[in-house]
Amino acid sequence: MGLKIEVFANNVCKYQNVTLFKEEQNMKKCIAMLLVVLVSITMFAGCASKPALEPSNSGDSQKATEAPKASGEKTGKTITIKVAHGAPEDHSSHAGWIKFKEVVEAESKGTMAVEIYPNQQLGGDREIMEGCQLGNITAGQSSSAPVASFEPSFFVLDIPFLFKSRQQVYEILDGEAGKALLKNLEAKKLKGLGFSENGFRNLTTSSVAVRKPEDLKGMKVRTMENAIHIATWKLLGANPTPIAFGELFTALQQKTIDGQENPFELIYSTKLHEVQKYAIDTQHIYSPLVIVMNIDFYNGLSEENKKIVDKAAKESIELQRSIAAENEQKAKEKIKEKIEVIELTDAERDAFRQMTKPVIEDVKAKAGTEIVDIFLNATK
Repeated sequence: MGLKIEVFANNVCKYQNVTLFKEEQNMKKCIAMLLVVLVSITMFAGCASKPALEPSNSGDSQKATEAPKASGEKTGKTITIKVAHGAPEDHSSHAGWIKFKEVVEAESKGTMAVEIYPNQQLGGDREIMEGCQLGNITAGQSSSAPVASFEPSFFVLDIPFLFKSRQQVYEILDGEAGKALLKNLEAKKLKGLGFSENGFRNLTTSSVAVRKPEDLKGMKVRTMENAIHIATWKLLGANPTPIAFGELFTALQQKTIDGQENPFELIYSTKLHEVQKYAIDTQHIYSPLVIVMNIDFYNGLSEENKKIVDKAAKESIELQRSIAAENEQKAKEKIKEKIEVIELTDAERDAFRQMTKPVIEDVKAKAGTEIVDIFLNATK
């Protein structure tokens, strides 16, 4: 690029009827301005001769915890599985994920790494599910009730007093009925890896030793944001109040609500019993934890690595269930040391069951009659 610039000082900078001093000053200003123009043109020409900068191909700018794409294995880089859950680190769920990490990293010989974010570091159940859908989180867990807002067939697990024992729960959830539920998640960009233990949900209150449905009349009971849970407590005469789990302790402490319901292990590990007076062994709903993974991530794995993830999930669930069952009994005993634990008789529990039966029709409307009938027949 060639530029020819001729400067005619007398034509540019000559003014009439001024002193020589003024004329010289103006001449200097003009020359300075022309020099600025020359420098600018030179810089522009230099930039124009260079190719545009391209984005770096280096992986350094990508977060280490970002879920790899389907072709991620072909890069030869370590594949990072970013796991999130809402339970504290002393909860059995965390032990299960530690087992998952150990199996994945050992079986893959270090080609896959697992990072675990417990205690709602990446959000509650809903945020974790949404993160797994988007791929911002690779894998995680959620109580089954919030999962139903993503996949309605999971409402079947919210039928009150559906299961009679843990053993029955495991047989059904690990069998064809449970597999059918997990398969339904695939349309929501989630791969269901199994069900771990959350336990039977039990009621705690700050003022009433509940033994019959009438005792619940007008009581503000915290529930999850789940239509069937809310309908169940309304049938029992309570005033169900959805509150985020992270805000629950404060709400109980400040008497914003009168009670809440959760498995004993979670009640104890999060110290909810310390701001309550009674714990009632209602066992009204069995709420499993649903283990999920972003489906694009899972489908992008080699067949060998898929088998490793499946194996890790299976072993982590087995370990977590055994720890959870043991922890629940220990938690119940610890809670007894602080507050009164009320054991309901079969007849007392049946009174609650009979009053909540109408909710089954609500579940059929949401989850579908077919899946409800499968579970009702399996749990007879």
